Amino acid sequence: MIQFLLNQELRSEHALDPNLTVLDYLREHLGKSGTKEGCASGDCGACTVVVGELAADGQGGQTLRYRSLNSCLTFVSSLHGKQLISVEDLKHKGQLHSVQQAMVDCHGSQCGFCTPGFVMSLFALQKNSAEPDLHRAQEALAGNLCRCTGYRPILAAAEQSCGPCRQPDQFDADQAQTVARLQAIAPTETGELNSGDKRCLVPLTVADLADLYSSHPEARLLAGGTDLALEVTQFHRTLPVMIYVGNVAEMKRIEHFDDRLEIGAATPLTDCYAALEAEYPDFGALLHRFASLQIRNQGTLGGNIGNASPIGDSPPLLIALGASIVLRKGDATRTLLLQDYFIDYRITARQDSEFIEKIIVPRADKARTFRAYKVSKRLDDDISAVCGAFDLRIENGVVLDARAAFGGMAAIPKRAKACEQALVGKPWNKATVEAACLAMAQDFTPLSDFRASKEYRLLGAQNLLRKYFIELQTPHIETRVTDYV
Repeated sequence: MIQFLLNQELRSEHALDPNLTVLDYLREHLGKSGTKEGCASGDCGACTVVVGELAADGQGGQTLRYRSLNSCLTFVSSLHGKQLISVEDLKHKGQLHSVQQAMVDCHGSQCGFCTPGFVMSLFALQKNSAEPDLHRAQEALAGNLCRCTGYRPILAAAEQSCGPCRQPDQFDADQAQTVARLQAIAPTETGELNSGDKRCLVPLTVADLADLYSSHPEARLLAGGTDLALEVTQFHRTLPVMIYVGNVAEMKRIEHFDDRLEIGAATPLTDCYAALEAEYPDFGALLHRFASLQIRNQGTLGGNIGNASPIGDSPPLLIALGASIVLRKGDATRTLLLQDYFIDYRITARQDSEFIEKIIVPRADKARTFRAYKVSKRLDDDISAVCGAFDLRIENGVVLDARAAFGGMAAIPKRAKACEQALVGKPWNKATVEAACLAMAQDFTPLSDFRASKEYRLLGAQNLLRKYFIELQTPHIETRVTDYV
């Protein structure tokens, strides 16, 4: 059984189909049709809902943390122990919520189909920002598409409803009660959804996860679900057995050591931002362009690695930084350089019943210079055509060590070994960079697809190295991680 709050209503579910998304649960099981299906792939934001969960308040107690999610990519099992808020829950005692009223006052709704998603993103922004500026409002709304092109009045609604003059609402008044109710239903043992022919298990500890995965090696691991859910919503496949890892607290920690960060594989990308940005500003800048805020709230660093996509944004950066992963099977663990994890297209070194437990990222070294670049058709909420990362150690004008890694250039994210060899031991000048660009053609034979041609990809990757060189010569230039076709 799983338990969660539907606003303030306690829901206990056991026999639901584990392949059921929150979107379909709201619309088909509860008759709550305000949440819309636009794309069923997490691109449009029409299905946005907000999930509240317990978080430390910094004073030894607990408070509520609200996050916007794409309900079309969220399986119901991930609600275990949380609070689900949909657009129907905002109106209170016959009065529109302040974000709804602002959309009315500012004429932010035209055809109205996308409006519930915008309202829920504004609600989350209001709850998470004391006084958001235009940049934060744009970030919060970047995952919501308005096909009537009404963005200006929607941003005006954000300014009106999320500014310093906003009034407390029913969620503020009920916060203590909601915290107490979530504490009362906090999971204490493995939960389960079981429809007879399909099941999803929800363990609470790494040890339980390892045992369950050993007993069910055929199971699909579910973290954020932003990739896995597409198999159901886009390809209409059935997932007979899943194990949801989002309630394993040990895999959602970020630990700081003198020489490294250890990031639990189930840590949402939103939570990874502060730690990675503090060490590597370019990593933080790229995370701002990683899909939408709804996806970052849900997707995990381990999932972005584990799905082995050749165009995932984080693997090239982690490979260039020399990151490792800890793989676990039963009680046994092993540590593997991330560059050795990827073998071929969607094929990895992971064994049956083995899972990524954590990612180990070296702390920043002042002797090295790290930069990352993403080339895509859109600046925000888009997949890379080419993603490149460079981490060089240069002393007295000579390259002593070089790591360059790319996504979108091969069947796997990988290092450009010939390019690196052309750099190491050479003077850091234009001639060396041009020689390394020529050597890059030995590293990759990219494919052409709808995102970019093979010629564009190779030239783009070479130009990123040239850009890296120019930036190091003229450090005042601030154009990193902002490239788009």
